[in-house]
Amino acid sequence: MNPRYPSHPAPGYVPATFLPGTGPGAGSGGAAGPGAGSGGAAEPGAARPCEGHSAPLSPDHSAPLSPEEHRQLFDGAHHDPHALLGAHHVSGGIAFRVLRPCARSVTVVAKGLRAELHDDRQGLFTGVLPLQEIPEYRLMVEYDGGTHEVEDPYRLLPSLGDLDLHLIREGRHEQLWTALGAHPMTHQGVTGTRFTVWAPNARGVRVVGDFNYWNGTGHPMRSLGSSGVWELFLPGIGEGTLYKFEITRQDGSRQTKADPMARRTEVPPATASLVTVSHHQWQDEEWMAHRAEIPVHRAPFSVYEVHLPSWRPGLTYRELAEQLPAYVKDLGFTHVELMPIAEHPFGGSWGYQVTSYYAPTARLGTPDDFRYLVDALHRAGIGVVMDWVPGHFPKDEWALACFDGTPLYEHPDPARAEHPDWGTLEFDFGRTEVRNFLVANAVYWCTEFHIDGLRVDAVASMLYLDYSREQGQWSPNRHGGRENLAAVEFLQEMNATIYRRCPGVVTIAEESTAWEGVTRATHHTGPNGFGGLGFGLKWNMGWMHDTLVYLSHEPIHRKYHHSEMTFAMVYAYSENYVLPISHDEVVHGKGALVSKPPGDWWQRRATHRAYLAFMWAHPGKQLLFMGQEFAQGAEWSHESGPDWWLLDEAYSAAGDHRSVQDLVRELNRQYAATPALWQLDTDPTGFSWLDSGAADDNVFSFIRYDTGGQPLAAISNFSPVVRHGYRIGLPEVAASWQEVLNTDDHGYGGSGMINPEPLKTEPLAWNGRPVSVELTLPPLATVWLRPAATR
Repeated sequence: MNPRYPSHPAPGYVPATFLPGTGPGAGSGGAAGPGAGSGGAAEPGAARPCEGHSAPLSPDHSAPLSPEEHRQLFDGAHHDPHALLGAHHVSGGIAFRVLRPCARSVTVVAKGLRAELHDDRQGLFTGVLPLQEIPEYRLMVEYDGGTHEVEDPYRLLPSLGDLDLHLIREGRHEQLWTALGAHPMTHQGVTGTRFTVWAPNARGVRVVGDFNYWNGTGHPMRSLGSSGVWELFLPGIGEGTLYKFEITRQDGSRQTKADPMARRTEVPPATASLVTVSHHQWQDEEWMAHRAEIPVHRAPFSVYEVHLPSWRPGLTYRELAEQLPAYVKDLGFTHVELMPIAEHPFGGSWGYQVTSYYAPTARLGTPDDFRYLVDALHRAGIGVVMDWVPGHFPKDEWALACFDGTPLYEHPDPARAEHPDWGTLEFDFGRTEVRNFLVANAVYWCTEFHIDGLRVDAVASMLYLDYSREQGQWSPNRHGGRENLAAVEFLQEMNATIYRRCPGVVTIAEESTAWEGVTRATHHTGPNGFGGLGFGLKWNMGWMHDTLVYLSHEPIHRKYHHSEMTFAMVYAYSENYVLPISHDEVVHGKGALVSKPPGDWWQRRATHRAYLAFMWAHPGKQLLFMGQEFAQGAEWSHESGPDWWLLDEAYSAAGDHRSVQDLVRELNRQYAATPALWQLDTDPTGFSWLDSGAADDNVFSFIRYDTGGQPLAAISNFSPVVRHGYRIGLPEVAASWQEVLNTDDHGYGGSGMINPEPLKTEPLAWNGRPVSVELTLPPLATVWLRPAATR
């Protein structure tokens, strides 16, 4: 005997499906039920036993199934088990059929009625009672460990409404998580959990879980017609129950699958889904009320990217809530961006291979624990962006892959389904229900967890049919092109839905090509013939790549690569950009940010500081990955996280790292207080080069403006040479300019070559400007200037 599927439950075991209770109490019939003396008293809160039972009534005869019905039922291949089980009108009365594996006997009880059913073997109990109408009945089920009074799930009507089914069929159910999955509820006066799953090509589906020893024989689901949805309401099942779906494929084989709509999971490597209900009371009303007041592209947006499991290894969501908001607020970032939170089986994927799209990873706690963290960040004034991965999913056999025995979530063409880079499967964006699954998922995170932004991963791999594919490995679209038209439509629908339903939320594309119109409105058609994709922001991968390449060169050679720092301004206003120094740039042999430039430790730190100030002043929002804010020298490891020990006062070189952290704090402080650095990020009137051609000097200088014309000048010297008396032309708006930031300040670990006195303008035209100033440019440093006095 398989110990996991015992012939009878253990002594004293009360299946979670059941509402425990005693046998029928002494009512008008006065007879004690079979539970007396064998099952114990009713538990607190259990449903009251049926009252008023008459003396026992024997069925006229059993109500056997036909051989084919019997086979389908026990093979888990019947599309409508409710037509076989439960109570039904037949010739001669009402037929009762109950499927209770491991039960010794089953008795039907109702007011004025108690009848023990025939044992037809294999856990099937049947009988025909001479009744005119189906009574409101319950079941007395006797096991070796006792007798329990329970509801019969197969007497209940479907618990999912026609409107839900219509919206699912149409692919327009924007709150899909409320219709599919596991939902505790009261249905026809009975407390339990509704289980629903989309599996249109399955021959049958059963619910398995800890409540039935993972043997679903007694819990087959019914098909709700052309929707492809299967449903079963199980009385007595509640929060915390483990479950999966057992899918019977067309060939008769069976596979146990986690719920695609599970809102909570076991801690990996365990793979079961959990029934869950949220009890979190949100306290971020003020944040939510004001987050939509200013469009993100006109607001300060400085992002700290975090991998939660490794930021402080071992901390739970709730423990992170005590540390992360305070740390981020102290450094002045406006937002955090969380690498993928949705459940994933392999930690080494960093969350980018998702198996449960609707469940926060259980590694760090419960869904409500994650809500608590988001709440804490909002109350600290910090927005929360989440990485979202709708492009592909892993092949784990217990998850989405071939879910109902056919390619369901993935594309039916194997060549289209297989992602050539990651060994994963690509979603079938052209399938209505799949697109609905993903669009609703985006809405889910923003609605249920108050997420303020979704950074969509690997957009380029979705947009192109030939992405990472050679000639002959892909087929063109109906127009003969390489664009994935279904993916374009999906992204447009997702963005339009998010912006309509979730005011104040921003969507961000990680898109690495020159696709035109990523951040253009979906209803505005561009030169490529497509409407915009509708994103709010786009990662500027070109800026990131070019500028890091520039930094990697020896200073003496940088003059030959000067355009790598200036080229981004050629296309800076073609999209709404984020300048990302992300996790991808500090792993897999690429080195940490401070390790990319050549030179000794002082020079590398100086270049690191100069680059950060150049980045903060450049048009576009900014993102910095954890550990780079204090110049960690080692690459990031998802197992150990940032090297926090570098900041420990006991470490002799801690000052080198604390000083960079101080600079980041000051950059964010100045950034938030200077509208010129963010108000016109997407408007060319907010930027002007002072000198973009000083290649021989390795110097870049430009000016930023706010909507009122107030300027800030930024001058970066990426040479290790001090440049005394360096002349810069400036707009004629002030009699003098004041240095407000200098990355070479002693406080930031520099050499102290600063400009402490106001810089008086002279009527000497320079760089095409009517006036100019002379200043000292420190080595490997960035200086910011503001008008000190107006004319």
